[in-house]
Amino acid sequence: MRIGVLASNPDLYSNQRIMEAGTERGHRMTFLNIRQCYMKLDAAEPEVHYRDGRILNHLDAIIPRIRPSQTFYGCALTRHFESMGVFALNGSQAISQSRDKLYSLQLLQEGGLNIPISGFANSPIDTNELIEMVGGAPLIVKLLEGTQGRGVVLAETRKAAESVINAFKSLKANLLVQEFIREAEGKDLRLFVVDGKVIAAIQREAAPGEFRANIHQGGTASVVKILPEERRLAIKAAKVLGLKVAGVDIIRSKKGPLLLEVNSSPGLEGIESATRKDVAGSMILSIEKALKWKPGAAVAPDLD
Repeated sequence: MRIGVLASNPDLYSNQRIMEAGTERGHRMTFLNIRQCYMKLDAAEPEVHYRDGRILNHLDAIIPRIRPSQTFYGCALTRHFESMGVFALNGSQAISQSRDKLYSLQLLQEGGLNIPISGFANSPIDTNELIEMVGGAPLIVKLLEGTQGRGVVLAETRKAAESVINAFKSLKANLLVQEFIREAEGKDLRLFVVDGKVIAAIQREAAPGEFRANIHQGGTASVVKILPEERRLAIKAAKVLGLKVAGVDIIRSKKGPLLLEVNSSPGLEGIESATRKDVAGSMILSIEKALKWKPGAAVAPDLD
């Protein structure tokens, strides 16, 4: 098959591994820089053009790996490929709603999934009410468009919470206020879901003096045995958001597992290194199943 990896950085570990995994299974893999793709909207003959002159109308599938800053154009591009009959491992609608932290939490809540108590408001006047809503300080303040632990602040006192919330609001930033789960002790779980199955799981632990367990913030990863209820929570979260591939972040609390976030472009380096599992290969296998491709089939020619 002809499979395009729709992303920004060809040197990123995750993108390289996906390219390698697809090539090893006999597919023609092409890295497509989102910024170098152009769309032709035409009811009779829609097209996607690439900066080097190629017309990308003969792809069988794409794997969107869209960074947050490119969500709008990346999702528009994914949607255009879908309209042309190209299979997307994660669809444009699923990516869009997973990227909106508020909307995704509303969908997860509607699906009956346990999440940390969260508050959202549009006016600085509501700051005190927001703080009370989540049980007071300490609390977490999250920018809705943040990722990889960036845009997440721990406010340890009420005064600090008021200052952080009002500072963000003065910048016209959309933010969530969320209860702080002290008993988690700077640890969370990342469960990697593909086609409704948890194929790998790690525990992430924050660096000393840090509360964010993200690998990009200096956290460390280790293999962990997950509980059945954690597995069910991750699988249902991916299903609620319509994601075939998802990195589901869960925190252990006194109330049981709580769903922190669902990532539509989860990184592979931490989880593959810790578990020694071929997560990238599982993603390629998912495409093969969806398109009923069988090993040994003829290798697709290069794109024109």
